[in-house]
Amino acid sequence: MTELGPVAWPLDPINTDRLVLRVPEARDRAAFIELFASPEVNAYLGGPRPRDECERMVPETPERRPGLFVIELDGAMIGTVELNRRDAERRSGVRPDAGEAEIGYLLLPQAWGHGYAAEACAAALDWFAGALPGQPVVLCTQTANARSMRLAAKLGFTEAHRFRAWGAEQWMGLWRPAVTSG
Repeated sequence: MTELGPVAWPLDPINTDRLVLRVPEARDRAAFIELFASPEVNAYLGGPRPRDECERMVPETPERRPGLFVIELDGAMIGTVELNRRDAERRSGVRPDAGEAEIGYLLLPQAWGHGYAAEACAAALDWFAGALPGQPVVLCTQTANARSMRLAAKLGFTEAHRFRAWGAEQWMGLWRPAVTSG
């Protein structure tokens, strides 16, 4: 994926009722490694990476880039949410001229089932709508990933199309920010 464009970064943390969305810090390294190496987290993402590879790959201070938020609960990283532009070869046709933004998220298994993904993604989408008004966002997931499909519906994504990739049926949903009249 490529960067979001004219968005100031790093930004101030985003606070929700229970979470903080912030830039990665050195203290997050172990949680990043756990996310990448977890079989549960990566079940619909091509499988986990070997832990020793993650240890070599993840820098002491994880990369800070526009659109990447650490999801923090009670002072500890529980996952990530990212908004970024799709690469030219992966554009969906929703905005073929500019490449639409895509949202993605990963949560550690112990954080599943508490509504944290919905809370973090909603906050990230609200931030995005304020930073880049009127621009749509896409979300892609395997149709077999029932949790992700439910979250997409809860966040207001509507089906744009389905396609086959990586040996499975994929779903692409589209979210458009609410239009406010001024």
